[in-house]
Amino acid sequence: MSQLPSIRWGILTTGKIASWYVADLVLSRPDAKVRHIVQAIGTSDINRGEAFAQKYCPKEKPSIYGSYEEVFADPAVEIVYIGTPHAFHKKNCLDAIAAGKHVLCEKPFTLNAREAREVFETAREKKVFIAEAMWLRHRPLVRELGHLLHVEKAIGDVFRATSDFGGYLDIPNLPLDKYYRQNALGAGSLLDMGIYSLTWVMLSLDPSIAADRERPKILATQSHWEDVEINTSAILHYPSTGRQGIVTSTTLANGNPDLLARIHGTAGTVEVHGACPSLPQAFTLYPPFGGEGGAHVTRGEGKRYDFSAPGLGFQYQADNIALDVLAGRLESSIIPQTETIRVMETMDEIRRQGGTRYPVD
Repeated sequence: MSQLPSIRWGILTTGKIASWYVADLVLSRPDAKVRHIVQAIGTSDINRGEAFAQKYCPKEKPSIYGSYEEVFADPAVEIVYIGTPHAFHKKNCLDAIAAGKHVLCEKPFTLNAREAREVFETAREKKVFIAEAMWLRHRPLVRELGHLLHVEKAIGDVFRATSDFGGYLDIPNLPLDKYYRQNALGAGSLLDMGIYSLTWVMLSLDPSIAADRERPKILATQSHWEDVEINTSAILHYPSTGRQGIVTSTTLANGNPDLLARIHGTAGTVEVHGACPSLPQAFTLYPPFGGEGGAHVTRGEGKRYDFSAPGLGFQYQADNIALDVLAGRLESSIIPQTETIRVMETMDEIRRQGGTRYPVD
């Protein structure tokens, strides 16, 4: 481990996502590509920060600061991980950039594409690295599946994909001060969960990250509780190939952990399994279903690919991001800024058709 290149992180917030990220960041593992050091933690509650550090950073205690500004001012911090609620991402990113820090910001990167473009432009002017923390795209499972689908053509030509992410939140009975009841903070199923369903469909139907790639036609609808979106359904259609994808998300029910995504090809089908679409653990590749259809469909024996790993899997993202920073890059080699913008623009259009608006729109 001591021979590895190292990078020093500043962590904003001590919430759930930040705890998951830091726990994986400091994992002892033989496949580590970088030594990750949690240099500083920013929190509004010093006591909570101390407890967080004791639990998740037991070997090397970070500096605990009572403000984010102190994290940005710490000369030892090289890169800042932003795990704050969606609506604060733009300000937190701009403040970190102004201090000359590299940035990894949780998904969704901002509330809309306009905000994302502004942040990226500011980072380019300051010549600092910045990327969206879409950890799904960094997983070895996703890389292997992409190779099988689009290089080896293991199921022939992909023509359809579906993915659903559901998480029961009981929005109507939550206190009004909770994040999930506040439209202005970006509450709803799309930005929290649907972004993963959307990512699965995009990766399945059009894996290119070229800036000039085809934009799908979108047909979308949403349901709301008061001003908070609780159901989203969208169809993506790629005119040049006829490929179609179905993206769904909801806060009204938990999703099916046995089927996170299904990808159809002319020579077979892939089903993705795991805890939820952001946490896939395996996929099964099946030959074409047989029989006459309907109740008489037969399923051949599938080949299962398992990807068990310690922790939750944030370590793959952390390694890739750190290597980009250490190599002097200004954006992620896995998720370039144009790709973040493309996803944000797609969600903007889904919200436009579905009737979800935020004050910043």
